[in-house]
Amino acid sequence: MEHVLSLGGPSATILGSFSTRTNDRISSLFFDRCHQYTQERHTPQASKTSIFACQAPASNRRYRNKRLTRPQNTDLPPILPKNKKKPYPMPLKKILDASRADKKLAEMGIEKRLEPPKNGLLVPELIPVAYEVLDAWKILIKGLSQLLHVIPVYACSECSEVHVGQTGHDIQNCHGPNGADRRSFHLWVKGSIDDVLLPIESYHQYDPFGTRIKHETRFNYDRIPAIVELCIQAGVELPQYPSRRRTQPIRMLGKKIIDRGGILVPSAPTCSGEVLELDTHRARERFPAPVDSDVVSIAQSTLSAYEKVRWGVTKLMRKYTVKACGYCPEVHVGPWGHDAKLCGEFKHQWRDGKHGWQDATVEEVFPPNYVWHVQDPNGPPLKSSLKRFYGKAPIVVEICVQAGAPVPHKYIPMMRLDIVVPDGDESRLVA
Repeated sequence: MEHVLSLGGPSATILGSFSTRTNDRISSLFFDRCHQYTQERHTPQASKTSIFACQAPASNRRYRNKRLTRPQNTDLPPILPKNKKKPYPMPLKKILDASRADKKLAEMGIEKRLEPPKNGLLVPELIPVAYEVLDAWKILIKGLSQLLHVIPVYACSECSEVHVGQTGHDIQNCHGPNGADRRSFHLWVKGSIDDVLLPIESYHQYDPFGTRIKHETRFNYDRIPAIVELCIQAGVELPQYPSRRRTQPIRMLGKKIIDRGGILVPSAPTCSGEVLELDTHRARERFPAPVDSDVVSIAQSTLSAYEKVRWGVTKLMRKYTVKACGYCPEVHVGPWGHDAKLCGEFKHQWRDGKHGWQDATVEEVFPPNYVWHVQDPNGPPLKSSLKRFYGKAPIVVEICVQAGAPVPHKYIPMMRLDIVVPDGDESRLVA
């Protein structure tokens, strides 16, 4: 019996006649060699290049990281509808789990463990932060009052739209009454500081853990800016707005306070001129127009004060409780909301005018109030046809930038400074 077998490689062709035993031996050697070659081919080799075979080059990684740090465009938060309740700042499941845990401890007769400031005591490390926020708040009010003499601000008399520029814009997005008759054009009037810093106020209480504010007793409490009330509860001492400072923590069983140290009557506050520095009421009349050489420095200090206030409020609200209504802009600084029936928003008849309290966000206590960014203040007004090429910015940032302050790095994508606004004819050719 003759066989012809080719083993490949440099070996010659084997011809001959073999017996059955010899044939089986050669066949087994052939298949062993094929199996060994297959294992060597599919076994990964320990080399330096195979470790980084699936990674991108270093130059591409650096470019990608650089590109992700500052995108070209940044979308603003969506405008919430008026016919729905605001979303909770934290998942509803976490809120329900915490409520069930407190209820379970109350049924077992175990007191809730509270940490400052939830137990009425101050947080020592946040007292300097509160003073910094209050000082920056005063600088912000003074700087904006002076800049409004130089930078014109316009507000729509029919809606909440505000614009910073020599004239009002021509973007047709007015949703006020009789907007259809005006083809959604705005009715511009001269703006004030209250159009820039939205007046978010809160009731001042001598003891936030004391008696709740009722609808009948709401006139017994002063209304002050919510930021000022937050700083007072965080440790700032103001003679005209006294606050109770506890030395012993309160005790709670579930949602019920079992020991608050009694109800104390506050002493008569002493009047002082410092109250005017904390409020925006007629602030433009209190501060004269600045000299032309000081406008840029005032804009820079005002912008720094704005960032300081936002940073401080964010830090304070991580510890101190601030409540906001889920339907209207009402804000209350304290462990729980008040009982004044002043809510007139969506389905307020079902709630008898009571507020739907939930945890507040920084934007509700210190609203950014976004406006359109004008790249050329002396140019033509903004148009509706080029709306997608325009950017936006907080109104304080827009005023300071038009006054000569440098643009902060984090607002560049929001203001779309990298995008060239085309002419009217060129916009039709843009994809």
